[in-house]
Amino acid sequence: MDEQLFFKKLNSLCTSKEIFDVLSSLEVMSDTMASGALQRISEVEVDDNGLKNPEGVLENEVFRALCFQFEFESSKLSNTGLLNALQALIKLRIDPQSTLMASLFSEGEERLGKGQFTVKNLCALGESLLELECPSCAMLEQIVNQMQEKDIEKWSPREMVVVYKVLQVTVREGEQYQDLLNRMNSVTLTIVSQLSPKFTSIILNSLVVLHQTRAVPLVTALCKHSVKHVPYFTADELVNVLEAFLYFGHREQSFTEALEMHVPKSIFTMHPQTVSKVMQYCCRKRILSKPIFDAVAEGFISDADRFTTEQIAEYIIPFGTLNYLPPSASSLFGKLETILRTRYSHFQPHTLLNLLHSCVLIQRYPVNFLPKIFSPYFLQQLQAQPPGLDRTVTSQLTQLFLTVTLECPFYEGPKLLPKYQVRAFLTPHSSLDVHLLKRVKMGLLHLLKKRIYFASEVSTPCFYTVDIEIKLDEEGFVLPAAQSEEVHRRIALCVDGQNRFCVNSHNLLGEEAIKQRHLHLLGYEVVQIPFFEIESLQNCRKMAEYLHKKIFPHMYGLSC
Repeated sequence: MDEQLFFKKLNSLCTSKEIFDVLSSLEVMSDTMASGALQRISEVEVDDNGLKNPEGVLENEVFRALCFQFEFESSKLSNTGLLNALQALIKLRIDPQSTLMASLFSEGEERLGKGQFTVKNLCALGESLLELECPSCAMLEQIVNQMQEKDIEKWSPREMVVVYKVLQVTVREGEQYQDLLNRMNSVTLTIVSQLSPKFTSIILNSLVVLHQTRAVPLVTALCKHSVKHVPYFTADELVNVLEAFLYFGHREQSFTEALEMHVPKSIFTMHPQTVSKVMQYCCRKRILSKPIFDAVAEGFISDADRFTTEQIAEYIIPFGTLNYLPPSASSLFGKLETILRTRYSHFQPHTLLNLLHSCVLIQRYPVNFLPKIFSPYFLQQLQAQPPGLDRTVTSQLTQLFLTVTLECPFYEGPKLLPKYQVRAFLTPHSSLDVHLLKRVKMGLLHLLKKRIYFASEVSTPCFYTVDIEIKLDEEGFVLPAAQSEEVHRRIALCVDGQNRFCVNSHNLLGEEAIKQRHLHLLGYEVVQIPFFEIESLQNCRKMAEYLHKKIFPHMYGLSC
């Protein structure tokens, strides 16, 4: 049979029995036809669970005859026949240690050593090696070394993807193959528009694994290109893309918009791990997307019983971090409480602490579980597992304790012992906009005339740091900041730069919202100075006028 006609016929067959019947009817066939038949068998008989009908394939006389010929005549095979047969047999789960596979690999290694393979052949061999659980790194390195000598600009997208995957396995520490990677990155940039969802995801994943932090133009182009593929990525592919966005610190508004279209439509069919990664992406990038968060809340209410404890935490924590309660908040946190009651002991201590801490940020109080959290046994568990009782962990415990003290006066359970409490909460340096604070201080100086009448970055007895504090006596006169007697009112100015809000939003982050809430409960008059109210004020006089109206709205003049 003519080869072209044979492959056309082969592609129309849907079972191994039909393929074996066609092969039995042929008196003569080329090695490419035989290896093509094996490939087609692997396509129709192998699924995610492996070989569907092992006996029907592996015990078939035609299959055994083909394997016999490939084993004992491997030296006579064409490169295409040899490599296609290898790929098919690996997919069919033939034992890599069998004499058949040993013969084919040996022949492939010999031809590789003699430099007899084309770029297409090298990539086919590389793919076969990568499919094995323990690939031969020596052979893979030979493949890379030979690929370095080839003209990269002539590689197809598929060949480029294979080499990236091979490099993930072969590159060790240092700058090994960095010159090759630089050339590949440059050429890949020119073919980004041709890349399928699968290839886009693989290359982004490779750039992460290979730490290609200098390949900014390529990363940017791939991230932009990934936008149109969002509905078509598999679960694993989308996770790879999101991890790349996180690793390279990239944010793309159009990508978020694509997720906002995709997630609500697909939430009940998406894999929980993929949704977790979407939420992690939103959380780390401070993206409060109500369409995504509302859909995720509905998905949690419906399906959370089948989630792992880590996934449960990854779904819920961003709601607290970004300070958002969805319309279904009552059902969402009711479901969470039910899960905690039935699966409490399944949660890792640090996961549980992160989860409960995120709840209090948005005024959802886990009062029923706090006696266990403050118990010596649980604290010992925290201590025993990394990162132990570090500053972040003790800050979370302290804030939980402060929350129940201030906001849940009916709580009568165990207290957090002083030795586990911090003296001051950690304030990330990035959360304070130093430039904005300086402008506000200049405006205050213009308003109050002397620097002694306000203090900045003031530590309070209750763990928080106030950006600017102003003290007033009983008659409303401003007191020197250093004075501690006759203080009747304390004003806390919260100078909130962009880093304290969700991105492109006026929604405060959870950590800042709880701080302002607690300062108010501790007796401070909290005055928020958000960046979006003052960024357009051009000079000290206008800033002073703004601060006068904001801090002293009922006073025409000031007395100090």
